[in-house]
Amino acid sequence: MQARKIGAVAATAVAVLAARDLVQKRHALLRNFPVVGHARYLLETIGPELRQYIVTSNEEERPFSRDQRTWIYASAKEENNYFGFGTEVDVEHVQGHAYLKQRTFAGALPDAHDPQAPLPSAKVLGGPRGRAKAFRPASVVNISAMSFGSLSGAAVTALNKGAALAGTMHNTGEGGLSPYHRNGGDLVLQLGTAYFGCRDENGAFNLDKLKEVVAGAPVKAIEIKLSQGAKPGLGGMLPGAKVTPEIAGIRGIPVGQDCASPSRHTAFGDVDSMLDFVELIATETGLPVGVKSAVGEAGFWQELATLMARGDRGVDFVTVDGGEGGTGAAPRMFADSVSLPFRMGFSRVYGTFAELGLTDDLTFIGSGKLGLPENAAVAFALGADMINVAREAMLSIGCIQAQKCHTDKCPTGIATQNPWLARGLDPTSKADRAAAYLRTLRKELMKVSSAVGVAHPALITADDIEILNGDYEARTLAGVYGYKEGWGELGPELAEEITALMTAGPAV
Repeated sequence: MQARKIGAVAATAVAVLAARDLVQKRHALLRNFPVVGHARYLLETIGPELRQYIVTSNEEERPFSRDQRTWIYASAKEENNYFGFGTEVDVEHVQGHAYLKQRTFAGALPDAHDPQAPLPSAKVLGGPRGRAKAFRPASVVNISAMSFGSLSGAAVTALNKGAALAGTMHNTGEGGLSPYHRNGGDLVLQLGTAYFGCRDENGAFNLDKLKEVVAGAPVKAIEIKLSQGAKPGLGGMLPGAKVTPEIAGIRGIPVGQDCASPSRHTAFGDVDSMLDFVELIATETGLPVGVKSAVGEAGFWQELATLMARGDRGVDFVTVDGGEGGTGAAPRMFADSVSLPFRMGFSRVYGTFAELGLTDDLTFIGSGKLGLPENAAVAFALGADMINVAREAMLSIGCIQAQKCHTDKCPTGIATQNPWLARGLDPTSKADRAAAYLRTLRKELMKVSSAVGVAHPALITADDIEILNGDYEARTLAGVYGYKEGWGELGPELAEEITALMTAGPAV
């Protein structure tokens, strides 16, 4: 009799807990997996102890280590994101680690206590080429391209609302501009090889449809995707079973039919015709237009810089994606071994334009694990003007690095089209977390800039960072990547302008 009572009480307690998990909105994992989901949080709590003895250290996991994920989670929740006792990096022997050199004295520096942490771009996007709708981006940190289809509608909604709260831009990804992108955040419209949302019935680019899309949404710039770091040179396949009426309507494709994205663009076939395409879109929309690409053979970049040096045509920005960048799905060979990692690839692209004195004439955007302060600082020192974050933004809204993006079984409802899993993600609360992460990253970049003695991360130079090879050798970032004097730095006018902007007192 006593055992029955105990069993009844236990069953009631489990039922109450299950009911609570199903209706709460704070944790997507618990909404999708009531009761049993608590095991994950229990293991997370004792994770450091388990790894210390039988698994891995806090610095070993990939793509993002435990320490890196912990920093993002804490930042998104506006909790204590500091670490105690000292570094876990083996500073005496580690190879390739970057260290910033702080300055003892500095001139005027910005107030770092603004909760919004405004950190505008040092360059006006589209300004050098006189685009009708040129503008200065309000944030050097923005959300990278992740399509609806790859991510759930709830995840895209959370990211877009978060972008609006933090004052950043949100890249639509190549899957087209969905209703979930229309939650207040400014947009960068990405055009991939399939021209989703801007194509005719045969899959060819349609300028009128592009203009219609741009006119009906807060699109601030257009990015032509040539390739991405995790799967350069590959097209994509969206199986017919996943082409729902909603996705078909957004992408402009038939319902229920396989849709293959070609590996190359059909609207242009070389650098010369690509620049004609860029100028056509810029003229017809008034928007800044740029390209996104991973870095492989150098000939493309050399020809692009050479043609831009003439002054009559050019891209307004270049987004360089590192080979370590993320994707919803890619062959292992491509993810591991095709295209250069960010630092090497970006430095080669930047150097190509620097040789011709063009670096002040376009905006350089970096992507590929740059949503961590130390990686972002290196990117700015190499010459990046802005950075895009993708997986880090996913982590901020609940991603647990389950690495099931390609299976449609993401347990937190982010990288899935499964309605049951997606319902676990509450866009409103997760938007707050995305915004908190984006603001915190900007604050960290301001702190790092201040330590180096400059007013803005774009003013950090390649001589301000050293790459250590254990305890016996150190070389500046400039030396490692072959930078000449002045490379990676803003021109004097741009440097003076952004310093004045960052150190000006509040408007009266």
